[in-house]
Amino acid sequence: MNALPTVGVIGAGAMGAGIAQVAATAGHPVCLVDAVEGAAERACGRIATSLQKRAAAGKMAADEATAIAARLTPIGSAAELPPCAVVIEAIVEDLDVKLALFEVLGRSQPADTMLATNTSSLSIDAIAPAAAHPGRVLGLHFFNPPPAMKLVEVIRGQVTHPDVLERATRLVKEWGKVPVRCASTPGFIVNRVARPFYGEAQRMVAEGASPAVVDACLRSAGFRMGPLELTDLIGQDVNLAVGTSVWRQTQRDPRYAPTAFQEELVGAGRLGRKTGRGVYTYAADGTAVDAVADPADVERMLAAGTVGNPVTRTLAMLVNEAVDLVDRGEAGPADVDLAMTLGTGYPKGPIAWGREIGFTRVRDHLRELDAAYPGGRYRPSPALDTLT
Repeated sequence: MNALPTVGVIGAGAMGAGIAQVAATAGHPVCLVDAVEGAAERACGRIATSLQKRAAAGKMAADEATAIAARLTPIGSAAELPPCAVVIEAIVEDLDVKLALFEVLGRSQPADTMLATNTSSLSIDAIAPAAAHPGRVLGLHFFNPPPAMKLVEVIRGQVTHPDVLERATRLVKEWGKVPVRCASTPGFIVNRVARPFYGEAQRMVAEGASPAVVDACLRSAGFRMGPLELTDLIGQDVNLAVGTSVWRQTQRDPRYAPTAFQEELVGAGRLGRKTGRGVYTYAADGTAVDAVADPADVERMLAAGTVGNPVTRTLAMLVNEAVDLVDRGEAGPADVDLAMTLGTGYPKGPIAWGREIGFTRVRDHLRELDAAYPGGRYRPSPALDTLT
């Protein structure tokens, strides 16, 4: 059996270390790099310890844990990486820093090495020109934690070579992950389509709705967590940063405008569970002490018309966002639904949900919302009139 080619990973934080573990588990020698001295060595040690604990718990064979850890090698710098089949960067979300890295990789790696960014918010088209042979640059967006999460968004830039996309898609499958393809559009699939899930809830609370009731309504529709408790878990600052990035990259489209509600939370340091207070207040064990909804209030809200019903509002916006993404040719309907069910745990994909509700009915809900809140946020996708 031929040995598998080497994989390079730049960035030894939680995401980079997780990607390195995934590649090593699939049998690749992995070289891990971090700009902070000693960080790559410490990450390799943490992975080895985690694998040993899994083996001790009977979740994997001890010799397998040892073999995976042995495939990990810390390297001093990106320029010192040996020739790799793919190099994946998972460093800070700073375009200038990424451009400098891809310039180094472009010079130091062979012309057929795939150069991938794990960015969740930056344009592949902005990064690719820094590398020699920019057609080999693409996005491989893993979800946290990479060893556990199955989804990987395979992102094509305008100049990404089709063969590179095919090779990357095949590699992701070989690593036991589920690839979905998307163009380099702000937020890609998951982080773009998901924006209304958070935004509608925040707007309703700003209008006077109870956060606990809004969350309970969305859970009743099959979502694992309500949007307000979920942003407290993610971190209000982190969620706001992603949303703001999408908004700016879409020329400040009102669909993605950050809410004053969330900006005020972040400004006040109410970032969620990690600070003990966000939308809710948390006890020392992380339990929210003020998140219980009155069932009668939940029933009343679910019986309300379009404007006052968080489920109707949220689903209409999720379907609309997904339909627009497909209509622009940035992703296929099956990939959108797969991405949203795997990447966010939604009970159904938004395209499938649109078929169930009826696309023209979704359009009518949006028209009602647009009349209540003029300004463009609720404009229906023209494609809603043509889908069946």
